[in-house]
Amino acid sequence: MGTLTGRTALVTGGSRGIGRSISLRLARDGALVAVHYGHDATAAKETVGLIEAAGGKAFAFQAELGVSGDAVALWEAFDAGLAGYGAGPGLDILVNNAGVTLPKPIAAVTEEDYDRVFAVNVKAPFFVIQQGLGRLRDGGRIVNISSAVTRIAIPHISAYSMTKGAIDTLTLALAKELGPRGITVNSVAPGFVDTEINPTLKDPKVRAMYAAVSAFNRVGEPADIADVVAFVASDDARWVTGQYLDATGGAHLGL
Repeated sequence: MGTLTGRTALVTGGSRGIGRSISLRLARDGALVAVHYGHDATAAKETVGLIEAAGGKAFAFQAELGVSGDAVALWEAFDAGLAGYGAGPGLDILVNNAGVTLPKPIAAVTEEDYDRVFAVNVKAPFFVIQQGLGRLRDGGRIVNISSAVTRIAIPHISAYSMTKGAIDTLTLALAKELGPRGITVNSVAPGFVDTEINPTLKDPKVRAMYAAVSAFNRVGEPADIADVVAFVASDDARWVTGQYLDATGGAHLGL
């Protein structure tokens, strides 16, 4: 019996990168994992296949985030996926992982850029949570994926950094609001992680530069983040809520 046996988890953006590792880890711990994806059906199918090959349970479902009606569409697709899988309704763990980056200095950010990054990174998870609270069981878990950029100044991604600051504030407020239901709400903040959204890490010089800012002198792996998410999703973290868990490998701890 895994620590999450009998529970249902939903991971937005769960088909690739950090999201895939989170999906795999929660499934390994026994949860039925709903792997959400926006556009890449092939990656989602691969993730479900990896989970099933390891003896886990999962299904994939699609909903584009950052567009009008996205939260409604996501929950309708989730409910249909549960029914198609033969599982009962409801949810125990919601991981808001899906997001987009905006690697531009403030002078280059257009209103369209700004609206897009906030629509996906802030508005979507806000309404996904809002409309999911009726499905989330008492004693459940909400895990929001934040970023080291709320602690470390990186000027060329200021608009993106603002979105993660908003998520951290939402985490704090919701933790207080949902505490009476036994629901914990926490943020997990990755730093420099080796995923496909960081192609510059293929350059040995760039990789060495990013590794050097960590206390462990290496770049993070998706599993490093997934393991922290698995902790806050478990019963072991029942007394932890409203927290920002730094999962950066000690990035920029000193001068």
